[in-house]
Amino acid sequence: MSVKLTELVTSGGCAAKYPAARLQQLLAGFVPAEAEDLLVGLSPADDAAVYRLDDSTALVFTLDFFPPLVDDPRDFGTIAATNALNDVFAMGGRPLLALSIAEFPEELPQETVAAILDAADVQVREAGAILAGGHTIRDREPKYGLAVVGTVHPDGVWPKSGAQPGDALFLTKPLGTGLVLHGAARGLAGDEEVRRTVEWMTTLNRDWADVLRAFRPNAVTDVTGFGLLGHSHEMAERSGVRLVLESRGWPTLDGALAVAGAGERTGGDPRNRDFAAAHVAVADGVADELVALGWDPQTAGGLLVSLPADRGAALQAEWDARGLFACRIGHVVAGVGVHVD
Repeated sequence: MSVKLTELVTSGGCAAKYPAARLQQLLAGFVPAEAEDLLVGLSPADDAAVYRLDDSTALVFTLDFFPPLVDDPRDFGTIAATNALNDVFAMGGRPLLALSIAEFPEELPQETVAAILDAADVQVREAGAILAGGHTIRDREPKYGLAVVGTVHPDGVWPKSGAQPGDALFLTKPLGTGLVLHGAARGLAGDEEVRRTVEWMTTLNRDWADVLRAFRPNAVTDVTGFGLLGHSHEMAERSGVRLVLESRGWPTLDGALAVAGAGERTGGDPRNRDFAAAHVAVADGVADELVALGWDPQTAGGLLVSLPADRGAALQAEWDARGLFACRIGHVVAGVGVHVD
């Protein structure tokens, strides 16, 4: 018997994240650990923790899991694995080892669970790592993800806090995963649009990261549940700069703007605005649909890259030569916050 996974959950993918504003309040009262070899922890928080082992090797450690956002179990397992693995790539690292984090109803057919786990294993191998075990519990709402350990050179860590005035900003995947899937559930997006969206969500950021290492970016993050504008706010605030985003250049998944134009928004949209809207200025004339695209929670989204503008053309050319999608979406100036042109 086929099971519609999305009918078992109240929200799926990165849209299920705990509200960023509330998380920020919780962490404000948390005293972070201090250690000489803890290169990245909670002060400030980033896409993963980084711990130096010696002068040439540091561990990158992350975890990520969420409820299904698609019905096909293999697609769900692949998307969940991709989303977790991409945090390691966003720090400049390479995945080494992964463990499953699994919560499933006992009534879920065995073949469905097996398909999720097998698809995740295939994607972990594709990323160059090993799925070596995990932990499962019973839960009425299915959830799946990974804890991932990777490695990086201590001098090659990409924080989200290093953007500098004069940098160019690049994005490596189109936006709109939340809007397309939300629209599909309401008959506003078709099968082909969903198929293309799933293709992007099951694409590792590995190849972009492999090219990027030679260009030594100042700041990198992957765009996920807080949307482009939420993650841009994090980069701007932690770097002490102002990010200027050119909305006309934002890459967009087919169908996403039509869903936004119909007035539809995902559940993560208001939470993201609550988190960062006070720090985001939108110029007159920017269409409401584009603003909604900027707040749309992404799952397994692309890399947001900040690097000196004089390296931008060469980086774009290298990505183009390898058939990797990427586009310039803005620049960095002195100041604070995020400005959308």
